[in-house]
Amino acid sequence: MKAAGALRLAAIVTAITGTSCRSLAPTYERPVAPVPAQLPGGSGDATAATLPWREFIHDARLRGLVEAALQNNRDLRRVAMDIEAARAQYRIQRSVLLPAIDLGAGVAATQSIVGANTATARTTAYGVDVGFAAWEVDLFGRLKSLSDAALQQYLATLETARATRISLIGEIATAYVTYAGDQSRKQISLDTMASSQRTVELTDKRVIGGVSDRSDYWQASTTFQQARADLALLTATIAQDKNALELLVGAPIASGQLPERLPEQLDWFSDVPVGASSAVLLARPDVLAAEHQLEAANANIGEARARFFPNLTITARGGLASTALASLFTGPALVWTLAPRLAMPIFRHGANRAHLKYTEAQKAGFVAAYELAIQRAFRETADALATRSTITEQLDAQLALVAAATKGYEIAEARYQAGIDN
Repeated sequence: MKAAGALRLAAIVTAITGTSCRSLAPTYERPVAPVPAQLPGGSGDATAATLPWREFIHDARLRGLVEAALQNNRDLRRVAMDIEAARAQYRIQRSVLLPAIDLGAGVAATQSIVGANTATARTTAYGVDVGFAAWEVDLFGRLKSLSDAALQQYLATLETARATRISLIGEIATAYVTYAGDQSRKQISLDTMASSQRTVELTDKRVIGGVSDRSDYWQASTTFQQARADLALLTATIAQDKNALELLVGAPIASGQLPERLPEQLDWFSDVPVGASSAVLLARPDVLAAEHQLEAANANIGEARARFFPNLTITARGGLASTALASLFTGPALVWTLAPRLAMPIFRHGANRAHLKYTEAQKAGFVAAYELAIQRAFRETADALATRSTITEQLDAQLALVAAATKGYEIAEARYQAGIDN
């Protein structure tokens, strides 16, 4: 008989739980991307997302730095903790959909007046029960909307972590090339300083021999001192480049892990494929994070709508009770309580309507943020493609400029050495 009562209580709770309905949130529709359908300069169907970073980076030392950064970088550690926090928030919100069941045990002693002449009697009751208090039945999907919003926030955090990881790899690669470039510039400065020093010595001898005047000496000395200043500045810049790399990696970097100079052929990286369709931008982590934020705002509208409808809360407990502790588990009475409460909002001074307006405004703002993320992604990709389409021409022109300047310098120096020019 007692077991039958407990089963009936469980069946009632199960039936009530099954009455929960879906969220009242608007049906989500992805906004139309406010960018052209085609990327300028894109071709084919391949995208950079299909190229793992280890295949993108050919230089073994740079790969080692990236591996170390993925283990030690503090920004990545922070976003990893953000992921754990968002996952925990989602689990907390999801748990509210089901009743929180507690086991309780207690004793109640009472002394009260029971007759004339202030006669009193004392009673003691012992009990143990299991149940839940003030559980909200999600009739109109309010709790489900909050759970959906928490899930989207969690997914947005995941995409933010992906974006941080990709940005970190890009920043390390850029800092690595910058360090190598500054090392090459330092070597040029060393050669320039050595050459200008020889010119100073030669000019000094020509002045002493009466072949040249003192103004030539001071002009050569000016070039030498400028080369010294440039070398000192580059030495400090290289130290700063290393500091920047160590901050990104999150650990000290040995000298053997850094490049000595830029290679003759910059083959440290693979050619990155870029598709023709701008729809590929929708898969960027930063764009996906913005979309998940938008979906969370959409779910919050469902929660705001549900506030206009009745709220059903239930308290239910069942257990054993006895006036004697010794007989609590041998001959007690089965007791239970089921207390549903239905509350209908009548007058909230416009708070519910204002909350709905707030969530709708929030969604509109996240729509704009999502569209801006797409536009920013399109601009960054278009800029990179524009540079990529002319980089070969720029490099050829720079090489030709270096060759022409070198030839002009050699001719001028030969004419000077021969005494033709001053």
